Amino acid sequence: MDFTMTLYLRHYWKDERLSFPSRNNQSRTFDSRLVKKIWVPDVFFVHSKRSFIHDTTMENIMLRVYPDGNILYSVRVTVTALCSMDFSSFPLDTQNCSLELESYAYNENDLMLYWKNGNDSLRTDEIVLSQFFIEHFHASSGLAFYSSTGWYNRLFINFILRRHIFFFMLQTYFPTMLMVVLSWVSFWIDRRAVPARVSLGITTVLTMSTIITGVSSSMPQVSYVKAVDIYLWTSFLFVFLSVIEYAAVNYCTTLEEMRKIKRGKIPSTYNASQAMAFDGCFHDNDIELTPFPRMAPTLTSDPLTSPPQSPDIRPMEGTRLRRQRSVRENVDLLVSNSYMIDSYSRLAFPLSYLLFNIIYWSLYS
Repeated sequence: MDFTMTLYLRHYWKDERLSFPSRNNQSRTFDSRLVKKIWVPDVFFVHSKRSFIHDTTMENIMLRVYPDGNILYSVRVTVTALCSMDFSSFPLDTQNCSLELESYAYNENDLMLYWKNGNDSLRTDEIVLSQFFIEHFHASSGLAFYSSTGWYNRLFINFILRRHIFFFMLQTYFPTMLMVVLSWVSFWIDRRAVPARVSLGITTVLTMSTIITGVSSSMPQVSYVKAVDIYLWTSFLFVFLSVIEYAAVNYCTTLEEMRKIKRGKIPSTYNASQAMAFDGCFHDNDIELTPFPRMAPTLTSDPLTSPPQSPDIRPMEGTRLRRQRSVRENVDLLVSNSYMIDSYSRLAFPLSYLLFNIIYWSLYS
């Protein structure tokens, strides 16, 4: 909530008491020793937290007096001033800060402050900052009122800072995106490969937690939600849901196998460890996980050529498939075809995350 600036603060005024005769109209220059013996403006920095005048090797103060009494007073000073920043869009934020100068003792009836050359009074070299880019830099003036002392002239140095995003893209956004994409790899791993899918899910969750902790420790400590918080926690939610997705797949697969065991479709000597296949096809054929019923033969079909009807097919199954399924039937269908959850997740998760990124970057950038 502050910024530090080193500047040359130059005052110009006229004091006829310091005029002197000169044949060649040349000015005279003095150091800080004469400053203590004459009148100088008592300008101070409003909202300053700390400031100091450089004194290596001597005090960086210059006083130049012209024959007609015009005076140039220059001092090199470093000041740290308050800047009320808004980090709701951090790190895609733009901050507006200002350095304010004002006379401490003399109000507007005693001392008038103004910029000598308007906006051209601010002369800056090419400034390169590590985190910000200076978009705009201008000077302005105004009045400040104090109830006990009156109105005072105040000068402003206004500048708009836009934060560089590339550093945060490398350190925060790209690793987060990679962790989310890595969590989707589990959708292509066989659903009975429990150690592989669980370890992948837990690893991505713990990695995301580490990223969030590291980013939060180096970010501004504010009480409201920042843009980077929204991105990190939404990405964490995607990673967490990928783990929950496998928990649902595993639970549905377990219910499906238990039902088949009760119906006698899986032999009692079936070894579950044999189902740890590397693809999703080998064990599906072995334990018959495709319960879609065959259509019952119509009355007009030839009974000699029609295939024999399975004993577990119910008479009204064809009629039941034509009408809209209830919630219970949809749940039963999903439990009976647990591989469909992975199939849908392979498409739903990337599309949802892509939509989130489009909305996020369109809002904050």
